[in-house]
Amino acid sequence: QPEVIIVALPHGLATQWDHQLLEARVCKNIRIEQAEVVFERITGKLPIEALAPRGLLYSDGFQPTALTLLSTRLLSLCVALAGSILFAPLLMLIALLVKLDSPGPVLFVQDRVGFGGKPFKLMKFRTMRPCEKRASEWEGDNIHRITSVGRWLRKYRLDELPQFLNILKGDMNLVGPRPHPSCSFEFFVLVSRNTPECGSQIPFYSLRYSVLPGITGWAQVRFQYANSVNEEIEKLRFDLYYIKHYSLWLDIRVIFETFWIVVTGRGSDSLARSKSRTSVARPAHTELFQTQQGRGFQHEKKSFGR
Repeated sequence: QPEVIIVALPHGLATQWDHQLLEARVCKNIRIEQAEVVFERITGKLPIEALAPRGLLYSDGFQPTALTLLSTRLLSLCVALAGSILFAPLLMLIALLVKLDSPGPVLFVQDRVGFGGKPFKLMKFRTMRPCEKRASEWEGDNIHRITSVGRWLRKYRLDELPQFLNILKGDMNLVGPRPHPSCSFEFFVLVSRNTPECGSQIPFYSLRYSVLPGITGWAQVRFQYANSVNEEIEKLRFDLYYIKHYSLWLDIRVIFETFWIVVTGRGSDSLARSKSRTSVARPAHTELFQTQQGRGFQHEKKSFGR
């Protein structure tokens, strides 16, 4: 006597059970649901491996209204303006500490990809010692370069405060997918195509640019720092869920959860756990990454996820 039947079958495949499912739905009033929908509802992320183009074309999501876009933008502007004024003394103190702690510029400026694939200059407080050449862009491979002040700034996410200026300039919102470096675009488009379980591949990564990037986001409060390709794909699942369900209320929820993370410093120890989990798989993505390094991977970053 089931109350619900969850169907996990390839899209568009007629099966011998179709008539039985129809009878269960019509005659016995049993709810029939697709596995992808249930997965999304339970986990808060999209199962990109199993999604088909038609699943996105006829989806109720991915269509924020003009009012939603306006309200989220106004929220971001108000918070950024108020934060720039209220935290001005703290910003000056942090700038002084960064300068005294290690040689190098106070701000770290990097080319990132924003709305519609347009590049912009992202600003944050420098948290690493300058280095002419790096073996990798993963944070786990550059942890030895993090300064004393930088470690403290990262724990409470205070290194992101200069991005209030990016919001005021129109490059970012307060909440959205974290912007990735410009030179990594082709790399992530390649590795984020879904597996052919649904019959075709979809460049899901490009969907991230359908909304403004953010200082924080659904992936940031649901997951950890990413230090491998697999973890970046996991964060992409959360980013796509956010874009599909884009709303003012979801932004407010993310803001409150981000505030709690900042206050408690939660997630600051995730790097060590992430590094230990992904060390075995390191050779698998190192070759891909070295290929990209030849195209200009010469910049500092926490991780692609942040």
